[in-house]
Amino acid sequence: MKKIVIPIVVSLAAVFGFVIGSVLSKNELQHTQKVSNLNVDGKLDLLLNLIDLQYVDTVNRDELVESAIPKILAELDPHSVYIPAEDLQIVNDDLDKSFSGIGVQFNIQKDTIMIVAVISGGPSERLGILPGDRIVTVDDSLFVGPAITNDKVMKRLRGPKGTKVKVGVKRSTSEELLSFEIVRGDIPLHSIDASYMLQDKVGYVKVSKFGSGTYDEFVEALTNLRIEGAERYIVDLRGNSGGYLDAAILMTNEFLKEGDLIVYTEGKAEKRRDAVADGRGVFAQTPVAVLIDEWSASASEIFAGAIQDNDRGVVVGRRSFGKGLVQQQIPLRDGSAIRLTIARYHTPSGRCIQKPYSDKDEYDMDILNRYLHGEMDDKDSIKALPDSLKFFTTQGRVVYGGGGISPDVFVPRDTIGMTSYYTKIYNGGILYDYTFEYVDKNREKLALYKDFTSLLNYLNTQNLADELVQFAQGRGIPKNDKMYAESKALMQNRIKAYILRSMLGDEAFYPVFNENDIVIRVALQELSNNNSLPSVARIK
Repeated sequence: MKKIVIPIVVSLAAVFGFVIGSVLSKNELQHTQKVSNLNVDGKLDLLLNLIDLQYVDTVNRDELVESAIPKILAELDPHSVYIPAEDLQIVNDDLDKSFSGIGVQFNIQKDTIMIVAVISGGPSERLGILPGDRIVTVDDSLFVGPAITNDKVMKRLRGPKGTKVKVGVKRSTSEELLSFEIVRGDIPLHSIDASYMLQDKVGYVKVSKFGSGTYDEFVEALTNLRIEGAERYIVDLRGNSGGYLDAAILMTNEFLKEGDLIVYTEGKAEKRRDAVADGRGVFAQTPVAVLIDEWSASASEIFAGAIQDNDRGVVVGRRSFGKGLVQQQIPLRDGSAIRLTIARYHTPSGRCIQKPYSDKDEYDMDILNRYLHGEMDDKDSIKALPDSLKFFTTQGRVVYGGGGISPDVFVPRDTIGMTSYYTKIYNGGILYDYTFEYVDKNREKLALYKDFTSLLNYLNTQNLADELVQFAQGRGIPKNDKMYAESKALMQNRIKAYILRSMLGDEAFYPVFNENDIVIRVALQELSNNNSLPSVARIK
């Protein structure tokens, strides 16, 4: 799913591998400047001076330092990292309310930047740039070919507000290259991917990250759903790798009563800090289910852990990532920064759910090993934890620390329709490529359907899965009739969802993508069973 749209709003987080579970206090990003001015004294300075004075060849001292810092931090823990100056702005932008750019979502298709969506009200839309346009030049220089990466595109198209970038665009309806001079502007970043009514009285909210604007978006989504009749909520944190600690605390506060402990942090140089609900949560009596999986990390685990430990709602899905470390961002004089782990966070019962990291290779392979050991398919495959990791919720239920939040109700991964034939088509990017070309060729016709219902009704009349099979055959994957029959419904669902996303955005994508989601189905059942006990999770 992540391959579908690689928007300019995406950061370089995956490249550096630290956003999985980054928990930061936004205020802490702004201070500790004095730390950046400290001089390194001792062996490191001596070594660098010796190299400068006596080494056989001339070397670049700054490059040595740039290379050494990440290696030193790597000896500490998996989430203490160095961010070079040229990457810091993009990395920070990912958790802000907005960034400065041209206002498009793009994908690199056949070595060319393809505009997938144009952000409403942004600079590109005002100039008439359209979805389907291909950017082939930037500032009068050719910008195509296999060397083009998402990183390079973002660095060229983003920039300070008010600055200009000139792009040359190839449009299917024009033989000539179209030229646009775009003045960069503020582009809003959203972290609530979708919110809609799943069924009568049940609202669904998909949260993709915990950024500086997430709390306001979250409360707005909950409130709008309440206006539509929601009396219970499902908060989907699957795939949410974290963000700001402050955002997680504020969002959790909405569901807890006054005095309930949300989370506490503690470290060698950081005295214990408790975050406690203030009693102003508007949804403190509203039944809630929280969805998690193996990619739910850090701030997601704070939210889920607080709901679970306070016996406030039911947590459904699979064991979360297991990241209980808090980072503080320390700016350096050259514009770079260090994100240093300064504390561990603990859920209300006292759990630190950070998984072990003394063996870095084992840490990196943890999720894969969970799959290989069968944990994603069978609850009984989860390794038993010692009594030393046993903790108790407010009502005396047993929960465990030492490696993620274990759900109250385990739901194995959904394998319906997941044949090897489908997997080849999906993992090879063929399903997405087909969808992309379908939208590109039929954009004018699809644009005639202005709303979700009308476009979905039209797509339901199309033999999309059959066309995908023919497309896959052209890519060297022969049809397997038996497996196709088993996977056809899944293929049809995914194609429709991706087309709807391309034309109408995430709000149209998730209602279709989630149609047969077994985790949501189980959560709905749990909420129904808990109707008379909104503040207590019923555990299986």
